[in-house]
Amino acid sequence: MTNTALYRVRQFFTALTAAPPDTTQLGWVEAILTPQQLTLFQQMLPSDQQHSLRVAAALKAQGADHPDLLVAALLHDVGKIRFPLRLGERVLIVLGKALLPRQAARWGEGEPRGWKRPFVVAQQHPAWGAELARQAGVSPLAASLIQRHQATLLHQPSTLEDRLLARLQAADNCS
Repeated sequence: MTNTALYRVRQFFTALTAAPPDTTQLGWVEAILTPQQLTLFQQMLPSDQQHSLRVAAALKAQGADHPDLLVAALLHDVGKIRFPLRLGERVLIVLGKALLPRQAARWGEGEPRGWKRPFVVAQQHPAWGAELARQAGVSPLAASLIQRHQATLLHQPSTLEDRLLARLQAADNCS
């Protein structure tokens, strides 16, 4: 089994058994997010909350302390609250992207209806999340990191935003 396949199997079982953050984790989140932002975080599914906590903790373990990066790490998937995904839909997205990447990207355009809904959520949640995060008062930098967290960096990161984005993406891809 390839590393990617093992990662996806582990990710599946982690999502299956995810519990809401415990008191210690929630205290850490409360120290980073404002009350409005915390309300958004709490609307996420437990699996998405735990994923976001792992991303933020990985960044913190690497010495990251930029407040906008940590806010973005905790809220990067918040756009999924508009159309929460069931576990089977998440599996469908992974399979679709692995087996039919061009078609999966096309399926992600448009409105989140019918069988294409999971692909639309997967593709459009960064923009939705950035909008929700802006409404909750995140900085323009944090909102941009949320919006771009799935974007491909086509060059060596030279700006602060691109360097932070590269770190967020690396932590996200490992969680």
